[in-house]
Amino acid sequence: MPRPPLARERVLDAFEAILIEDGERTATLEATAKAAGVSKGGLLYHFGSKDDLAAGLLERLARLTDLDLERMAEAPEGPVAYYVRTSVMEDDALDRALIAASRLAQGGDPAASDALREVRRRWGGTIRPHVRDETALDLVMLVSDGLYFNNSLDVHGPARLVPHGPELEALVDLVLRAVR
Repeated sequence: MPRPPLARERVLDAFEAILIEDGERTATLEATAKAAGVSKGGLLYHFGSKDDLAAGLLERLARLTDLDLERMAEAPEGPVAYYVRTSVMEDDALDRALIAASRLAQGGDPAASDALREVRRRWGGTIRPHVRDETALDLVMLVSDGLYFNNSLDVHGPARLVPHGPELEALVDLVLRAVR
């Protein structure tokens, strides 16, 4: 698959950053064009409307999810350990796309809500064969959700709410024992 044009990616990066930093209402076409360093016409060349821009962001999320699922399937430690470990945000492209899509969903965008549910469904589908039952799958998903949420609270504070290093490895081991 060919790479999208650089200007298109810059526009998506700018839209994503505005969504993350300032929320959905602030992510106007004008603000996005300015942040991307393109004219409004340049933005409209790639995205004819804010809905098209949101659709582009959700396509990015789907692509990044595909890559994450490939890494999850190939992870030497297995999908469960991979999923729990990677639930601690590292400000990577997938994290940013997830947060931006969440901002769209919080703003009432049904396509964003559907996309986030689909990401979660796909992660669950990859993990399901590696746990004993649906309750064990719920445990993995909810522990990971908690890590992800609490990690977002760690960003501006001195206290660490999420285990790191040996503490995270101990949690991963505990989850693995519980779901097998």
